Amino acid sequence: MADFITGPFSAYDGHMIKADSLKTSSEARARIIILNGTSSSGKTSIAVELRKLLPDTFCYFASDQLASAGFRALKPTTEERNRFFDGFHKSVASFADAGNDMVVEHIVEEQAWADDLGKLLVPFDTFWVGIYSSMSALREREKRRGDRIIGEAEFHLKTHNYCSYDFEVHNVSTPHDAALAIERAWVRR
Repeated sequence: MADFITGPFSAYDGHMIKADSLKTSSEARARIIILNGTSSSGKTSIAVELRKLLPDTFCYFASDQLASAGFRALKPTTEERNRFFDGFHKSVASFADAGNDMVVEHIVEEQAWADDLGKLLVPFDTFWVGIYSSMSALREREKRRGDRIIGEAEFHLKTHNYCSYDFEVHNVSTPHDAALAIERAWVRR
C-alpha cells in the first residue's frame, strides 16, 4: 500500500489528490433516516417510496436483508441474536461513517438497543421516524403476508416505548402518502 504524503497535494495509491479536497469520514456527516415500527407496519413499503422522493441517493439498509441472505445462524441462540443486532447497529454507523446517506428500517426491541444506537449515531444527522399502524391493520397484514407469526406485531408494540421520534406517521392510507409526509418533515427540520 502506498504511503500517504501530506502537503498541498497528496499521493495515495499512486493518485494525486489536492489535500484540501480530502474529507475525513466525520466531515461527511452522513444523513440517516430511521424508520422504526412493529413488524407488518409498512416500513419496507414506506422505505421504497421514501427513497424515490428524497433529493439525493440514500442507501436502504435493514436487518431483514441480512437475515434473508442467510447471514444469521440457522439455529440462533439468544447470544447469537444479541451479537447479530450488535453488529447490525455498528454496521449502520460504519456505513454512515463512510459517508453513506441511509434509510434504515428497524424494530428497536430493547431499551439497550435504543441506547446503543443513540451513542453510535451521535456523529451523524439522524432523523428518527415512528411508524404506527392500528392493531386491526397489523393483524390483517400478518394474515395476508403469510410469513409472519400472528401476534408478532402486537409483541413489537413496545418498540415505541424505547425511542424518541423526530416525526411520527399514524395509520396513513398508502406507503406513498406516508413517505411524502416523512420527506416533507425531513426537509423542513
